Amino acid sequence: MKANSQLVTEPIFLVGAERSGTTVLRLMLDHHPKIAWCYEFEYAVDKVSDEGNFPSLEDYYKWLETHRIFQDTGFTIDRSLSYLQLCHSFLVQKREQVGKKLVGATVHHHFDRLLSIFPDARFIHLIRDGRDVARSCIGMGWAGNVYSGVERWIEAEFLWDKLSQSIPPERQIEVTYETLIEKPIETLTQLCNFIGVPYDEAMLSYAQTTTYDLPDPSLVGQWRRKLSNAEIQLIESRIANRLVERGYELSGLPPLNVTPAMERQLKLQDWWARVQVRVQRYGIALFLSDYLSRRFNINPWQKRVRQKLNDIERIRLK
Repeated sequence: MKANSQLVTEPIFLVGAERSGTTVLRLMLDHHPKIAWCYEFEYAVDKVSDEGNFPSLEDYYKWLETHRIFQDTGFTIDRSLSYLQLCHSFLVQKREQVGKKLVGATVHHHFDRLLSIFPDARFIHLIRDGRDVARSCIGMGWAGNVYSGVERWIEAEFLWDKLSQSIPPERQIEVTYETLIEKPIETLTQLCNFIGVPYDEAMLSYAQTTTYDLPDPSLVGQWRRKLSNAEIQLIESRIANRLVERGYELSGLPPLNVTPAMERQLKLQDWWARVQVRVQRYGIALFLSDYLSRRFNINPWQKRVRQKLNDIERIRLK
């Protein structure tokens, strides 16, 4: 059997909402001498159905041609492999690229589908205060207001509730962003024990080779300083009960009843703000080309547009 077709036993997946600290934790894990880590591994599950059915391989190959994150990995596609073997091969290639024993990946969306590909996977669930996640999503241009910005947190926590019930306790662990930032060595030691490796101080050396700073406790609970009372009330109108379930204290502000009319206005505001961000980021011509090529499903045009968008994103995210 080719090296690429070997199945990975007990891979580790870091799951949670975007903007919840998964990048900094991924960097910590990836700097361990024995752990290799893939970032944003959604390309393994996005095309898997909710029922666990795998996509057509030909369709999948075409989709990966313009998938920026996959293209940036440098992974090769062995067309002799099944879909399941191919996804395993990506982790094998990551492990072999850096010469480390263990391998893991970060997944923010559809991570409940991972078990159909990696039935013996282990999971690290990272959770951050949803009010900070909602605020941060606006800064990324993913949402136009906090009411919509908290949707990624809601989605991730719903998926985790569903997934965690299907995993034995010994194959899952949950940590909070707040604890990771305030007590990094203790938290990383706990995670290393879960993974089966000793804690290594190199895990906190990532600041020397990346643009990310070492844990800063002032980053915890920023919503208290940076959100207005109205914004806090909007978020808590959607996730108050779940915040309490996750161990977070509510603001104490009066509960807000969001009427259907208010919700329609918030969704319109969110849509318009996201449009403005995309126009500013890509220019009106490319923005319209992206919309029209998808609207009329013109594949060659879509591919050219997607490649231009990817080039802009690569420069922006450097």
